[in-house]
Amino acid sequence: MNDSLLLFGLIHTSLLEIISFLLAIVMVLLNIRQSPWAWLFAIASAGLYVVVFYGAKIYGDMVLQFVFIAVSLWGAYQWLFGGRDHQGVNVTQLSGNGWYLVAAVWLVAYAIIAMLLHTFTDSDVTHIDAFLTAGSLVAQFLLTRKTLENWHMWILIDGLYIGLYLHKHLYLTAVLYGLFALLAVLGLRAWKRSLPARVVLS
Repeated sequence: MNDSLLLFGLIHTSLLEIISFLLAIVMVLLNIRQSPWAWLFAIASAGLYVVVFYGAKIYGDMVLQFVFIAVSLWGAYQWLFGGRDHQGVNVTQLSGNGWYLVAAVWLVAYAIIAMLLHTFTDSDVTHIDAFLTAGSLVAQFLLTRKTLENWHMWILIDGLYIGLYLHKHLYLTAVLYGLFALLAVLGLRAWKRSLPARVVLS
């Protein structure tokens, strides 16, 4: 299933990458609608992308898929049974201090992942792989908590991933992440509309 094929006579890909692509698109569309079913598609897509990324020697992203599977199970629980009343979490926003914490965790995770990739793998994209893997972990955590700013992060991360996947000749996945970036903009707008109305004091 991971054998190379030519799609539409233009894009070198594999059946496995195509299936992963379709599952991931459905996942994001369901995320925008805040449907817990999104996590099931996230698990299936991540499992298939493990094989795709292993073949491309993008090891940080490969390991990230295992983390996505584990986090997806937790995210499904949060969306269904999280929150004070165990009725599922609602959309919230980061505070100013929250942004500082996000940046700090991203930086520390990047340093650790880059060191591991440099020491234990033959990756030729160590730093960008580590940077995007770390950012994806943070963004995924924010997504499980329905934090609005996860979409800001995904817009940035998905845009950078396009360049990485083009470099690695994963052209269909590069297209996928271009669509992800566009869908993240739609997700940001949709989630903004679902924020609780702010009380204006006179």
